[in-house]
Amino acid sequence: MSRSSLYYSSKMDVRNEDLRARIEEVMLAHPAYGHRRVADALQVNRKAVLRVMRLYQLKPARRCKTPSKPLDSGIPAAEAPDMVQRVSPVTPALIWTSDFSFIRYQGRFVHLCVVRDAFTRDVLGQSIRLHHSSELVVAALNDAFEGRPGETPTWLHSDQGSEYRSKEVEQELLRRGIKPSYAPKSSPWRNGAQESFFGRMRVEFGDFDRFDSLGALVEGIHRYLAYYNDERIHTALRMSPRQFRLKWEERQRFAGTRCSSGAPSAGIEMNTT
Repeated sequence: MSRSSLYYSSKMDVRNEDLRARIEEVMLAHPAYGHRRVADALQVNRKAVLRVMRLYQLKPARRCKTPSKPLDSGIPAAEAPDMVQRVSPVTPALIWTSDFSFIRYQGRFVHLCVVRDAFTRDVLGQSIRLHHSSELVVAALNDAFEGRPGETPTWLHSDQGSEYRSKEVEQELLRRGIKPSYAPKSSPWRNGAQESFFGRMRVEFGDFDRFDSLGALVEGIHRYLAYYNDERIHTALRMSPRQFRLKWEERQRFAGTRCSSGAPSAGIEMNTT
């Protein structure tokens, strides 16, 4: 037996421990991050993060199965088409998506409605009420327009709940020149982005009853929505929705500058004959 083997120390173990500490630091700030988003946050290889998380059994928080409920309200199906299945959003303000969900807080229900951009995924407007009605949806829409002045989507996509098909919401969409888009009845997966948003929010937000008052809960929800927009890495974007929007706007300004200076823009073929 060689003398060097008595003092052997695995370099891989040292690297694993170092990466483990960095992963735990990210997961402490973002409990719901899986290996993909942890790797994006650390700017390291995904396979290495996955290997270390499996080695030390580091698992993100996951949501419980949503209890089943009747999906058909008995209202006839809407005639408006499902534009999410027909149009791919390649720019902001093309399709906005909306939905609301209940929050069980100290024996009563609080309802949260959000409006998001289908392209940038950021939350544009929100509304919190003790009752779900057309006012809940209209307030979220108005909040979105206040936050994005001068920006009007072509379609608003939602499920076929009575709140979204109410006369008040239809008049608001007509007044602003927005076309409605509805997911088919009894098909929540056709509005999957919104369903996923609320499901992950329940995991990342934590216990709603930890707040002493309703006002503190509302403030906590606002803080989470700001965290979602500005800090939380979106899996599909590999960055936060706000960073994605800013990068897209920067590319558009750069492309506009090139076009105005006479340089050929991307996607346009110049005729040299």
